[in-house]
Amino acid sequence: MKSKITILSAWCCLAVVLFSCNKKGAMAGDEPIDVTQIKNEIQAIENQFATAQSLGEIDGMTYYAEDATSYPYDRMPAVGRAAIHKDMKDEVARRPPGITKVTYVTNEVFPSSDGEQVVELGSYKISDSSSTLLFSGNFVALFVKRDGKYYCIRDMATSDRAKEVAETEKK
Repeated sequence: MKSKITILSAWCCLAVVLFSCNKKGAMAGDEPIDVTQIKNEIQAIENQFATAQSLGEIDGMTYYAEDATSYPYDRMPAVGRAAIHKDMKDEVARRPPGITKVTYVTNEVFPSSDGEQVVELGSYKISDSSSTLLFSGNFVALFVKRDGKYYCIRDMATSDRAKEVAETEKK
């Protein structure tokens, strides 16, 4: 009986040592998520998106996944990449003359623990050829990684102009 207690005690001590050496929640093969690298990757995607919008070259964009939904600040949601691209082309056609530059800034990213999904909080600016600010606002986007590349599956934008309109209506 004494030898069984000794063996059981040895196993318990070994188990305690083994479990205490692992980081809490760590699994074999887990690697920490590099948030800075993901933020840079999302910003690069936003830069390509902004360039395509600035040039009005909507058809070749791969920013949105096929099953994406976009919630613009001033229109009904567009569902699916084709519908989003159509909406964007219509927007380019409605632009006031002189819009030449669209920029997006990735302010924050919140990746999932495996890096397969990323929530982005950002801002945008639309300027004319003299860099005069015409429109600005903020957005939130949800990206998923498919075949090693991030695609936007949901986004929603707000406009800073809503404040201007509200202030004008108060007067």
